[in-house]
Amino acid sequence: MTYFKFLRENARWLSASYLLAMFSGFGQTFFISLSAGDLRAEFALSHGDLGLLYMLATLGSALTLPYVGKSVDHFPVRTIAAVVMTTLALFCFAMASTFSVWMIALSYYGLRLCGQGMMTHTAVTAAGRWFSARRGRALSIALLGLPTAEALFPLCFVTLAGILGWRGAWTVAALVLLLAALPVLMVLLARDRVPSATEIASIKAEGRQWTRNETLRDSRFWLVSCGINAPAFIGTAIFFHQVYLVNLRGWSLEVFASAFLGMAAGVVCTSLVVGPLIDRFSARRLLPFTLIPLSLACLVLAQYHAPLSAFIFMGLIGISNGFNSTLVSSFWPEVYGTRHMGAIRASAFSVMVFASAAGPGLVGWLIDIGVPFDMQVRAMGLYCLIFCAVLALVARAYRERETILKPE
Repeated sequence: MTYFKFLRENARWLSASYLLAMFSGFGQTFFISLSAGDLRAEFALSHGDLGLLYMLATLGSALTLPYVGKSVDHFPVRTIAAVVMTTLALFCFAMASTFSVWMIALSYYGLRLCGQGMMTHTAVTAAGRWFSARRGRALSIALLGLPTAEALFPLCFVTLAGILGWRGAWTVAALVLLLAALPVLMVLLARDRVPSATEIASIKAEGRQWTRNETLRDSRFWLVSCGINAPAFIGTAIFFHQVYLVNLRGWSLEVFASAFLGMAAGVVCTSLVVGPLIDRFSARRLLPFTLIPLSLACLVLAQYHAPLSAFIFMGLIGISNGFNSTLVSSFWPEVYGTRHMGAIRASAFSVMVFASAAGPGLVGWLIDIGVPFDMQVRAMGLYCLIFCAVLALVARAYRERETILKPE
């Protein structure tokens, strides 16, 4: 099947997954952090204070996600999508009307759980289950929704905030979800996708179907998680403190917001290349290479302070995110099967959310005690290089295990 024929025959479901990933942007750090400066000024919070609030709220969403995430295994995607998108809109309204510190924490919690957590989780779980034989391609297309949001949402927020104020921008986000995104999504998901005979055969060929408890007892799961969640930790930490970064460098927030276009372009190009490569070579074989672009991004940000470095850094972050998100979304069902993927992926997402929660809080605390920002970024890059080697060893262990279990 050609790429364009695949797109044409499955446009309905690919579009639904794409929209879920795109509108998860309202719960992603790159969007939430745009109002961080206004929140600190209005409620007299330091970088560390707001980072701690964000960390605690995100940790709360990570603890909740394994319980609500397994609902994707038991309810239609259409039902899950409707509930999650409506709830996300309500938390956008909550952020727009926040009046106290505890209200900020509650809004952060809901935005992270519904946006970053359940919207993305539903998008990738549904796409991975619908398209077993062409999983890499399907996920690479679905996950293009996130770079679309990264390209459009920051500039839209900055523009709307200049006209309506930051509260008005959050109100518009809620209305877009309820009046535009939700009706379109309900039309697209009115009919569920039935896998073809070839795809059903592919699912059967995947072998052992791991349960969530079995997966969590597998040491390889945790080693892989420590590596593949580095982008969540590093990206979230830097994006959340982007106002501090641009002030430190002497850049403008508009310049940094425009650099998200380079990041989006990196995600799009890489996703479209990596998806077919996964279908051809497998996610396991590509696993050791996923952190190389991120290590280069950290090097650029730490060593070069000219405004151009913002665009180079964001482009490399985009390549890293496109590589990592597409690979990881294919990797879990590839090594653990699809039968219990909703529960397994919810746990994997929860670990990722823990990583993204730790980043803003830790970096904010280090900023407050005077640790140089460049030193922090260099340490992040070194961690990525170390885990390139670790992931290579783990990928080999997965392949050896598959060889042992394969019937002769």
